[in-house]
Amino acid sequence: MANKDGKQERAGRIDVKLRLMHGDEIAMGPGKADLLDAIGRTGSISAAARAMGMSYRRAWLLVDVMNNSFGAPLVRSAAGGSQGGGAGVTEMGREVLTRYRAMQAAAAQAAADHAAALVQLLRCDN
Repeated sequence: MANKDGKQERAGRIDVKLRLMHGDEIAMGPGKADLLDAIGRTGSISAAARAMGMSYRRAWLLVDVMNNSFGAPLVRSAAGGSQGGGAGVTEMGREVLTRYRAMQAAAAQAAADHAAALVQLLRCDN
């Protein structure tokens, strides 16, 4: 891609993805953090799934892994019906999400200088 001076630009970026493992399961990662955020915003696993473009079943399975990976559930849900059901992020869920987001920011900051140098080493022929 050429810039305004006609010189080739390097099209690249570094994407740091952190995953907290619990045995063989991903207890927390970028997608699960986004799902927790969406559940917090929408008050529903199904609405969060729709907002993220995933099936309810997939979202429910991710929530199940998160809930079983930590010492307390990250999401509490109530069955639908006349009361409408819904879901919410628990206090533990908010703490895990806050710590995970802080860890993401710290990792991105720590990698920034090396990332910039690596991007400069990419080929220019995209």
